[in-house]
Amino acid sequence: MSLFSDAAENIGTPYWWEQGAALPDLPSTLPDSAELLIVGAGYTGLSAAIAASDAGIKVVVVDAGIPGKGASTRNGGMFGPHPRLGFDTLANKFGQSVARDIFSEAQDAFDFTSGLIKKEDIACHYDECGRIQLAWTKAHFESQRKQVQQLKSIDYMDVELVEKDELQSEINSPCYFGGIRFPQHASVHPRQFHDGLIAAVLKRGVTVVQNCPIEHIEKKDTRFIATATSGNQLVAEKTIMATNGYTQGKFEWFARRVFPLPSFIIATEPLSSNLIKTLAPGRRMMVETRARHSYFRISPDGSRILFGGRASMTPVKPVTAAKRMRETMCQVWPELESVKLSHSWSGNTGYSFTHMPQVGTHEGLGYSMGYSGSGVVMAPYLGAKAAYQAIGDERGLTAFTESAIESRWFHQNGKPHFLKAANFWYKNVVDHLETRAANAGRRNNGS
Repeated sequence: MSLFSDAAENIGTPYWWEQGAALPDLPSTLPDSAELLIVGAGYTGLSAAIAASDAGIKVVVVDAGIPGKGASTRNGGMFGPHPRLGFDTLANKFGQSVARDIFSEAQDAFDFTSGLIKKEDIACHYDECGRIQLAWTKAHFESQRKQVQQLKSIDYMDVELVEKDELQSEINSPCYFGGIRFPQHASVHPRQFHDGLIAAVLKRGVTVVQNCPIEHIEKKDTRFIATATSGNQLVAEKTIMATNGYTQGKFEWFARRVFPLPSFIIATEPLSSNLIKTLAPGRRMMVETRARHSYFRISPDGSRILFGGRASMTPVKPVTAAKRMRETMCQVWPELESVKLSHSWSGNTGYSFTHMPQVGTHEGLGYSMGYSGSGVVMAPYLGAKAAYQAIGDERGLTAFTESAIESRWFHQNGKPHFLKAANFWYKNVVDHLETRAANAGRRNNGS
């Protein structure tokens, strides 16, 4: 059977881009000066620009390519008030106080991002549909049981344990042993969200420069001189790095701490409404506990399944990734075995070694990055925090200043060669062990 439908013309192009707005003509040359220069025009940079502009600051946003063509329009469109790491892990890394503040602030991030969408009247299919985290093994579910008890005891968020015999109301799949339901989580159309943010920025008169890679930034006295690869220069009083998994140029300190980890997504051809209802009656955002980090959802128009995760930890061709992702998708839903794909694409997740983002400064450069897969909700929120910190506004206070992004000895030159070894380990050891554990659990259950 052919992998792709006859209508699949642009393999490698995100499904989301078909419903995007056309960008206005933007300059590709730096102006002479700015009070605040923001490098990167994704969710982080645009939210920072809105916050700073509303505070009366003259802002220039510059992007190495077309604004939004990175992770901001390539992700799965899922977000919610839930830190990536569990409370105990956070407490061990950063201390009990920081862990509590991060869990408390997760709700603030959700409220900020959803509030930004409403305030700017962004039409991006925002839907508080909830999310369910699906347990791949019995051990994963027992861990979830303890996690729910802990989260309820510290009273930071609304969570519900879903037993295995209750899962049919959420997902029709033989794979899972239970799950955690997060009723407050939401979904968006990523491209339309970004379209709305850039429209809000331009409405404020902020200058947005495209196709202008910044090669380096030098501090001279109390100001910063940003030099583009073209040699064009801008003098700024303050600067924010908002490049996350797309950092380039001579910014080694950032590149050593936040590395690009590819995530891959496929979209099915249009499916019948009856099949969609059968596969995912809960109509929520869905994620797994296994190390493949599979995440999947129904498209905003209700016509397709969008399925993402780890096809590889290093770049591979869209067709190669599509074959691997489709195999995983059909493992979850065997009913899709005869279904073709319309899209296959990837984007860089800006991953930190602590699995958490940070807002801070390095040698005077402000930054917000390292979202590690939680960027849809965290990037707009922490982008605003970075802007407030840069201009000396007390609204910049955040626990994510304490969640340090760290370097590692095996990642010295900003190029994540270590991912080749990690890819081998996860593919040949971790995935094998998790599959064996899941199969053993099903045999013991007689399923």
